[in-house]
Amino acid sequence: MHHHNHYYGQTHILARWCGLDDEHPPRIRGYLQHGWNVGCGWNPVHEFFDGAWRYTWSDAPRRRGHSLGRRNYHVVGAPFLYLAELEPTLGAVPEDERRGTLWFLFHGWEGGGRGGKIEGDHARLISEIKETETEPVTISLYYTEFERREVRRAYEKAGFDVICFGKRGWNYEGTDRRFLYKQLETFRRFRRVAANRLSTAVFFGVAAGCEPAVYGDPMSLEGDDPLFGGQARIARLWPEMLGKEIDLAAARATTDVELGRRHLMPPEEMRMLFDWNHRD
Repeated sequence: MHHHNHYYGQTHILARWCGLDDEHPPRIRGYLQHGWNVGCGWNPVHEFFDGAWRYTWSDAPRRRGHSLGRRNYHVVGAPFLYLAELEPTLGAVPEDERRGTLWFLFHGWEGGGRGGKIEGDHARLISEIKETETEPVTISLYYTEFERREVRRAYEKAGFDVICFGKRGWNYEGTDRRFLYKQLETFRRFRRVAANRLSTAVFFGVAAGCEPAVYGDPMSLEGDDPLFGGQARIARLWPEMLGKEIDLAAARATTDVELGRRHLMPPEEMRMLFDWNHRD
């Protein structure tokens, strides 16, 4: 239905969960939320076909969508949680062997002429990371920043390991269906996950057993839509997820809500929901 559904290989994961071909998965006839979202599940200017179903990770985007007069929502849970169920041992090490911090820089997007680049004080952020983290730090850059040499080199010259998990794909081209597999495997080796904005990666890290932290210059983004409410709204709604030391029990409880753990469904139900029972 929409190429966003294939971002990060999410449709591929759900197809595998349903016992179907995860290399060439069937299409989802609707819109699947592809990242943690403070709105109704999608960018405020996202265009939808009339009558299409919107599949969200959790119930909050559905409620926010309903408040805007939007309908045809169904909550399915985050594909990352299904992947964790499918791969219970991928990358896992004994709890007392987890080391270091996997640190995610807030990233831009493939915005073309409409914006998409982040801007901020990287030197100041690097200094704060070094002052805060007590174990080795690995910086994860999305490819939009990894390919900006001045950004990547700033963190490499600071002595951090710098990695990139790849591209999410676009118009069904270049999708790395192992993207979330690589993230899950990596998360399970680290003790902490951190970022300069509350983001999808922080929730995924907590779901994979990491202790979270959110601090530092949140950076600015060209074309950032004010309808999302900015950092002030996030601080009002998710204060328990912000800071250099976060209560782990509270973070896990919030993560379960935001990723929709209680909404995970068995394969039979998902096949019926997506009309996948009679597809190759």
